[in-house]
Amino acid sequence: MLRDVAWRALTAYDLPAVQGIADAVHVDFYEAGEVLAERQRLYRNGCYLLEIGEKPVGYVLSHPWRYGTLPPLNTLLGRLPEEPDTYYLHDLALLPVARRIGAASQILSALTKHARAEGYPTMTLVAVNGSMPFWERHDFAVVDVPELYGKLLSYEASARYMVRQLA
Repeated sequence: MLRDVAWRALTAYDLPAVQGIADAVHVDFYEAGEVLAERQRLYRNGCYLLEIGEKPVGYVLSHPWRYGTLPPLNTLLGRLPEEPDTYYLHDLALLPVARRIGAASQILSALTKHARAEGYPTMTLVAVNGSMPFWERHDFAVVDVPELYGKLLSYEASARYMVRQLA
């Protein structure tokens, strides 16, 4: 990691910056500000902001969820599932200036430790924007769940459900 590059807990005050990053990185996957805010509010332990020289350049939103299912894109959840059995990475978004400096791997390592400490046997995510090679380097593998085809297509044709075994 470079000097002055740090992940910190995401707060409600950071949400305008998160929306700006999301809009820049996920042009085809819009999520409203209230959806991003709800993810942060529902599970603060899984939401972080990346700063370079105190300027926001990335974020991660993650939370407990149910294996083999996906939270709908751009939809309020209301609450997290009562009996979650996987740790879901909802979004990891970095502006170009924050890529290839090890920041994504660093936060993924921290979230993996958190998921293990909480007792989750897996981590899950939807790979989009050509990110599958990154996730594969971090021990995620594509898992075929026919029930998810429609939801995955709502992201993009190449979206894939990926799983990392923790146990």
